[in-house]
Amino acid sequence: MAWGILVVAGLLEVAWATGLKYTDGFTRPVPSVLTGGAIVGSMVLLSLAVRTLPIGTAYGVWVGIGTVGAAIAGMVLFDEAASPARIAFIALLVVAIVGLKVTH
Repeated sequence: MAWGILVVAGLLEVAWATGLKYTDGFTRPVPSVLTGGAIVGSMVLLSLAVRTLPIGTAYGVWVGIGTVGAAIAGMVLFDEAASPARIAFIALLVVAIVGLKVTH
């Protein structure tokens, strides 16, 4: 159950990190409220997951999901570079996230 909660927390981190681009420095109300809600939801779920998971593992996985997701969102939504090297390093992050889960 804690791992599922952690994955949702990570996905909400992707949502708020991506949402920051749409807030225009928190000057646009609707994207700002949605981004703020995603931040709060992500933190609450992370705090629930660390009740049973080690903080180092949970935080590493949470940040990793957010990093991978935000990088992919940037490439898809904002036409950021998608070079083979960048994709390879994102893949390495995925390997690290899976490694943290497997070695828990």
